[in-house]
Amino acid sequence: GAVAAMAHGPGRCRCCGAEAEERGAAWALHLRIDRQRLQCLNERTEGSGALVFRAWEQRGDRTQFVESDDDEELLFNIPFTGSVKLKGVLVMGEDDGTHPAEMRLSSCPQPPDRGAGRPWGCGGAVLEQQPRPQRAFPCRIARFSNVYHLSMHFPKNFGAETTKIFYIGLKGEWTEAHRHEVTICTYEASANPADHRLPHSSPQTPFIS
Repeated sequence: GAVAAMAHGPGRCRCCGAEAEERGAAWALHLRIDRQRLQCLNERTEGSGALVFRAWEQRGDRTQFVESDDDEELLFNIPFTGSVKLKGVLVMGEDDGTHPAEMRLSSCPQPPDRGAGRPWGCGGAVLEQQPRPQRAFPCRIARFSNVYHLSMHFPKNFGAETTKIFYIGLKGEWTEAHRHEVTICTYEASANPADHRLPHSSPQTPFIS
């Protein structure tokens, strides 16, 4: 980081290689996206929305991008292959009016195909108009600690007819999905439903980490 660079001086930091590798690993949630079910609504070129979720080291690649079609809105529906604790989001656009100006996030704590309720854990951010932002939007972990499906909505930009995004980075931790309920169903076919009544879910209290 900046402190390490100041301590070592320019060109003398031996730990930066390891630090860069660590940072890349932290931003590796693109590997945990269920690509077959990933959706990008209002994309001009089919399949281009999936291109913006890539490795941290490739965030500066300007040849891969998604551009909106009819208006400035873009909506991503991002299913993961397990449970995700989302810690941060980084969005990179063009240094002009096509850069997204606002981002809204919502998440499901259960996979949509398992009868999950309405999305919860909404968060929003006003984005700065700069092509290579170094600061990511931090997510409140209390709201995004058990995410199977993330919706990411960009409702407007800085005045252009269409919105263009080069890179979306997702920072956090991934845990493999467990399917215990399938096992329970096979050998407890005649179980008493009262024994398996689910407790009522209550919203978690947000906290500052």
